[in-house]
Amino acid sequence: MRNWTGLLAGFPVLTAFNWSDRFIEFATHPITVMILLSVMLAGFILELFTPGFGLPGMAATLALIIFIAGHMMSGDAGISTVLLIIVGVLFILAEVILPGGVIGFLGFLLFAAGVLFAGASMLWMAVSLLIAFLVATAVLILMVKVLGKEMKFFKKFILSDSTDTEHGYVSNVTRTDLIGKTGKTKTPLRPSGTVVIDGERIDAVAEGVFIPAGVEVAVVKTEGVRVVVREMES
Repeated sequence: MRNWTGLLAGFPVLTAFNWSDRFIEFATHPITVMILLSVMLAGFILELFTPGFGLPGMAATLALIIFIAGHMMSGDAGISTVLLIIVGVLFILAEVILPGGVIGFLGFLLFAAGVLFAGASMLWMAVSLLIAFLVATAVLILMVKVLGKEMKFFKKFILSDSTDTEHGYVSNVTRTDLIGKTGKTKTPLRPSGTVVIDGERIDAVAEGVFIPAGVEVAVVKTEGVRVVVREMES
């Protein structure tokens, strides 16, 4: 019978453990950290110009997951560090919906603190974060100043339709067509009441203090829906 124990002695067992070691080594490498942070910030910036949740957002989310998973598996990042990063990202996204600057600035501070505490070398993490911030700033300038793009994300929260008369919007109907027309008071005007002009019952206001019912009146002016009438001389 073949000695299987002897054959397995030289075989590289615990393959999953080896893959986890390789993943940790990859995710925590200084160059990888710099790339992940750059992809993360630049991806979230580009996502603001993309309708819906597109490729930039997926790339940024994947970079965030790799960064957090690698540093948690290496033991460099704990739960508190991960919470700082996640809460920071949520605060930054909340700043888009609730502008003001305070929430976004606090979110960036929390995110930066989480990133600094996540690595074995705080100096290199600070350098990587600075480079990622410069990359994200360059992407933002490129999209806005050079390409002239608009942030699609904000269109979900901003009313872009123009409510003017050219688009058929009217706040109040102005009865300027009634000026100069004559009619008869249906009810006494004290000073407001009802008049009938061309068979149409219209709410009107007397130019004076009182006009009795059944009197001929003329429309002297209109102010929006307010129709002002004057009693005609006999």
